[in-house]
Amino acid sequence: MAQDNLFEMRRLEALSNTIFGVAMTLLAYDLPKGQITLASPDWTAIWHAYGSHLIALLLGFIVAGIFWLSHQRRLAYAPHAGRPVVMVNLVFLLLIILLPATTGLYGNYGDVPDIVILYGAHLMLTSVLNGALWVLAVAPRGDWAMLAGPAFSTFVFVIALIIGSVAPTGPRFVWPFAFIGSFITSFVESKRN
Repeated sequence: MAQDNLFEMRRLEALSNTIFGVAMTLLAYDLPKGQITLASPDWTAIWHAYGSHLIALLLGFIVAGIFWLSHQRRLAYAPHAGRPVVMVNLVFLLLIILLPATTGLYGNYGDVPDIVILYGAHLMLTSVLNGALWVLAVAPRGDWAMLAGPAFSTFVFVIALIIGSVAPTGPRFVWPFAFIGSFITSFVESKRN
């Protein structure tokens, strides 16, 4: 591929930083307002009104952080790409934009099986697309070890989706383990240098 046909990924990095920043901020948008009617609420009342929403916010922030970190590493790893890779990156960023919507649904209806499956499928699809982008980045170099972290995260999201189809309260304990994929990628990077 001619160098003239390549896109500088630093431009995409600027766009993606904005998208991730807005999406991560919008995770707090669905926090309930004015749900506590007691004049002097205790911790139980506060937790009852905000608990599931705060868990969803924390989970969504962790997940967005996983994808942001992986995305930044990938853009640094492959600083130039062709138009098809840029287009796939834009679809990936679209899934990030949708994260506050599905996280909000999960915060409102966390134990409803269809919502858990929708949220889990969204996380898994985002992770699969992230992994596909990593494959496109490492293929020219043949540095397949770099896929270990994204593959692990995708595996976690697949397992969580399977668990969610059986026990809707289970995935919230599995999803945070996807963060280990970031440490795996860091380890692989340190071994390369």
